[in-house]
Amino acid sequence: MPIKAYYNEPISSFLKDDANRILGILTAEHHHALEEQQRWAWLQQISILEAALTDQQDGRIFLEFYIPRMGKRADALLIAKNIVFVIEFKAGASEHTSTAFDQVEDYALDLKNFHEGSHRVPIVPVLVSTNAESRPISELKFADDLVASPVGTNKADLSSLIHKICAEYIFPTLDIDVWMAKGYRPTPTIVEAAEILYRTHSVTDISRSDAGAKNLQETSASVSKIIDQARQNRTKSICFVTGVPGSGKTLAGLNIATRRSDEHRDEHAVFLSGNGPLVDVLREALIRDRATREHIPKKTAEREVRSFIQNIHHFRDDYVGNNDIPVEKVVVFDEAQRAWTRKQAASFMQRKRGQADFNMSEPEFLISVMDRHPDWCAVVCLVGGGQEINIGEAGISEWISAIETLFPTWEVHVSPRIALPEYGSPIEIEKFLASPRVRVDEHLHLAVSMRSFRAEALSDLVGHIIDNEPESARAAFKRIETVYPIYLTRNLDVAKTWLRSQARGTERFGLVASSGAQRLRPEGIHIKTEIEPANWFLNGSTDVRSSYYLEDVASEFAVQGLELDWVGVCWDGDFHHKNETWVCQNFKGTKWQSVNDESRRLYLKNAYRVVLTRARQGMILFIPKGDISDPTRPPSFYDGTFDYLRSCGINTLD
Repeated sequence: MPIKAYYNEPISSFLKDDANRILGILTAEHHHALEEQQRWAWLQQISILEAALTDQQDGRIFLEFYIPRMGKRADALLIAKNIVFVIEFKAGASEHTSTAFDQVEDYALDLKNFHEGSHRVPIVPVLVSTNAESRPISELKFADDLVASPVGTNKADLSSLIHKICAEYIFPTLDIDVWMAKGYRPTPTIVEAAEILYRTHSVTDISRSDAGAKNLQETSASVSKIIDQARQNRTKSICFVTGVPGSGKTLAGLNIATRRSDEHRDEHAVFLSGNGPLVDVLREALIRDRATREHIPKKTAEREVRSFIQNIHHFRDDYVGNNDIPVEKVVVFDEAQRAWTRKQAASFMQRKRGQADFNMSEPEFLISVMDRHPDWCAVVCLVGGGQEINIGEAGISEWISAIETLFPTWEVHVSPRIALPEYGSPIEIEKFLASPRVRVDEHLHLAVSMRSFRAEALSDLVGHIIDNEPESARAAFKRIETVYPIYLTRNLDVAKTWLRSQARGTERFGLVASSGAQRLRPEGIHIKTEIEPANWFLNGSTDVRSSYYLEDVASEFAVQGLELDWVGVCWDGDFHHKNETWVCQNFKGTKWQSVNDESRRLYLKNAYRVVLTRARQGMILFIPKGDISDPTRPPSFYDGTFDYLRSCGINTLD
């Protein structure tokens, strides 16, 4: 995706241009009703920039420069003397707030990380609080990636700041034409993506398009074609979309639901998830965003958002004990592998809903609800491999069983990857794939992680670690260690300090652990104290409930499907390495008990698979030392894990 800006001219042309003509261009590109305050702010910015650049004829200036990952625009971007200045104006402001500094630094980091032409280019984030006091900088601090710490100035001193930086710092020649021709490859967090998608109904500006990545639009297009065929032919279809951890399955699902809702309102497409924390976080993010943008009460924003993103269990409960036909013609089930088995669903419905005669698996019941439509419908299942983390989660097998035995007329579309071992029994699935009504489509698989934009091999590394393959893990780590830092430490304070030192702007960091990590409590890690997901993932660094405070620790149940920039993984004895193999344990009462049941062992392995794949930019693994006097925390539980992870190539940090 090429760079975008409302106004884009050489500095020499900008200085000759008429302010009112520039204002006209900005207004024409705005495509929204222009408030008088915005018009005044633009005129102020144009005037300030003209004064600041009078003696700076070479270079280029962009006004209202689009930041795709964030769905926002930087006020100005200036290229002068081989340096990129990202400039944010706060008209009338008399002080530089930390929030404003974070904003302009976020813009600079977005440019650095996601614009190909900016990877090796110096970037200086500049905050212009027009009426603030002058604060001359003594020295500009550039990080290793050449993004400087944000600097603040006012309208009078912007000129001297730019001249000082251009004079004192010499960098290699930057070909501006080449820089502009380079593409943007944004990889937003799922929260950022959901906000942009809900606002614009398009993934065009937020999805990657490089040849090495599966394009979300290809997957969405394939699914939309399946839905269109079902609609035209009056048939019922189900399709299974697979993907590696962090590949954008949820984003693809949100895109499909959004586009169908926008283009075919009579379908009443809905996005359903059994992941309660994910639903809570996405809903709250969209509610806050819409309320802020449209200046409406949160309650008003909440009504529409709740109908678009629903908890799958609430959807299910609406149709138990009746024969009602759902209004929804298209449903997208996120994390379909976590749907319940017949035993788990029946037990829950009897205990919690008083439905003693409920005798169906969740996949069976959900398909049967959609099967009530007399004409057509479409079901889209988003499936993660190796993601089952709780008792009673069925994986893909229950869906296949239900389709084969109870719904013989449904058309089935699948990704070829569901035959891989992590999706279920290969023999059972291979037999299913041989059925004449099953159509295989390669576009229904998302192959490349978007979460770890710096390390597409992360999921391979974590898989090798969990599968006890140290040599393969070492090879995978060598491929990513220069772009995706991972460290080991025996000191929790060291881990916390490292996390705080890595994050810039509003990059989010936090601590995660397995839900079975009950003997980390002496270290101050209380895994049994549940986080409030919306507050933990969305609130700012001054809120004690947020992840930034590094007090509340999130389990695999709270973080599955979500992500942070930097993660501290806290490792306990529930999954520890001993005698060249993994030992699985469950802490009950006052002691550890061996986990011998194969499905429970799988859940525990997957819990660690989840917490180890939450970080977009890097992570640190905290392995306690244990306590020789505490039989629940013997050093042997932790030393073996620490030594094994070092054998995987991961370096220590003291």
